Amino acid sequence: MYATTLAKTAYANSTQPVRTARGMEFELFARVTRRLKQATDAGAAQFPALAEAICDNRKLWTVLAADVADPANNLPAELRARLFYLNEFTQSHSRKILSGQGSADVLVDINTAIMRGLRQDGGAA
Repeated sequence: MYATTLAKTAYANSTQPVRTARGMEFELFARVTRRLKQATDAGAAQFPALAEAICDNRKLWTVLAADVADPANNLPAELRARLFYLNEFTQSHSRKILSGQGSADVLVDINTAIMRGLRQDGGAA
């Protein structure tokens, strides 16, 4: 009976918003970017948190790069190429940060720009 009650309440909750793919992408970028910013603001004492946030950011960008490399992706070819290049830059710059030779501020800026693009109306996503 308990499982049935849980199932009913899970499906009955109509107050949860329906998320679009674009909205989910925005949320993922927002979470990772927030963690990058918090770890950067905390300073060197929080390097483990920064390393974890960078790892998650790299995973996000790897998935995005795989998606835009797919010939079935409906984004314009030029946009797909730019996003793929941003992945390459993000991966390279992340290595620099982890070796103490760079700042995560650039990654925060890139992710913030992507989030602005995702928030715009129109366009394919």
